[in-house]
Amino acid sequence: MTSAFTVACIQLNSGPEIGPNIEATARLVREARKAGADFILTPENTTCIAPRRELTLALAQPEESHPAIPAFQALAAEIGAWLLIGSLAIKLSATDCANRCYLFDPRGRIAASYDKIHMFDVDLASGERYRESATFRPGRKAVTADLPWGRLGITICYDLRFAYLYRALAQAGASFLSIPSAFTRPTGEAHWHVLMRARAIETGCFIFAPAQTGEHAGGRKTYGHSLIVAPWGEVLAEGGLDVGFITARIDPAKVSEARAMIPALRHDRDFEPPVAGLLRAAGE
Repeated sequence: MTSAFTVACIQLNSGPEIGPNIEATARLVREARKAGADFILTPENTTCIAPRRELTLALAQPEESHPAIPAFQALAAEIGAWLLIGSLAIKLSATDCANRCYLFDPRGRIAASYDKIHMFDVDLASGERYRESATFRPGRKAVTADLPWGRLGITICYDLRFAYLYRALAQAGASFLSIPSAFTRPTGEAHWHVLMRARAIETGCFIFAPAQTGEHAGGRKTYGHSLIVAPWGEVLAEGGLDVGFITARIDPAKVSEARAMIPALRHDRDFEPPVAGLLRAAGE
């Protein structure tokens, strides 16, 4: 039986300057480790939320020279814990970036990385307009990584709305799903809790969802409410609106318990796709 562990989700209010964001993140990561966390996760856009596309591109760095990567490698080695950095803007060319998540092992090595697949291109009723695809190049590969306690499926924010990705990760052996996020306030108020609990219930996985919170440069507002959810859908810990962190004790045995009661991951069936506009007259 895999032993239990403590997970921590860091809640941030990141600005447009990389250096101060690294410092703020490191302080909370150290505090979470002192509180007993074995696995610590940070939100999407950990080191930069900029008000304009041009500034995001200007601040982004290639992987080989991004200052946050060696800083977080050193931090993971210092605290001797697993550390997932929700995402960094990694420059791929003069006109686009990857929204890339990094998992560091307790020796500071990169254990896995994942480029966000689904781009947040939406127009909200509040008047907020987002075109993530104008700055970021979508990833094409689902990613899992093995932790000491089980397998992790790695995703980012808007991926949350695409249930097939999480089913695929669970069927690939994931017991835990990371969903670092920077949810807008209107969409968070409407959908954050129900979607997070739904992904846990559908897959029989634990959900670890660190979040951005508060008002950022340029007036963007994020929802906060970082969540840790159990495989049966119970909320184990929730952040409010303040910067800080939440923790929960994770028993990996709960995954097999939930899946034994509802073995839906083994019940997939092939079916014919629907045909739109096809009506049959009565009696045919």
